[in-house]
Amino acid sequence: MHADRRYVTEMLKSGARGYLLKDCAFEELVTAIRTVLAGKMYLSERINTQLIQDYVANLQRDESSAFTLLSPREREVLQLLAEGESAKAIAERLMLSVKTVETHRAQLMEKLDLHSIAELTKYAIREGLTSLGD
Repeated sequence: MHADRRYVTEMLKSGARGYLLKDCAFEELVTAIRTVLAGKMYLSERINTQLIQDYVANLQRDESSAFTLLSPREREVLQLLAEGESAKAIAERLMLSVKTVETHRAQLMEKLDLHSIAELTKYAIREGLTSLGD
């Protein structure tokens, strides 16, 4: 079988209870069949290792998401900036001074290591804070 992560993931999402590579030993095949018959899941060691590595990588990505890196106010300012609002409009809407909004923008750029409003917008879309359809 394929060792491609996406293929394996799709098979598991589709309800597969086990997954072996075609070069597995006969003993592993027997073990897998018995495991699945017992109502459990079985994945060959290489597949299991790949899936765990993917899971850990996703956890690390989640730790650097807007929802863990940014305060609620920073997320709010980022969303409005990404939607094209001016600092003045954001200040009025959130009842802040324009200087405070500009400070938030500068802190966002520093914290996220981004250097333009376009990069902030791209980040906000990627993180789900806004969409192109709004």
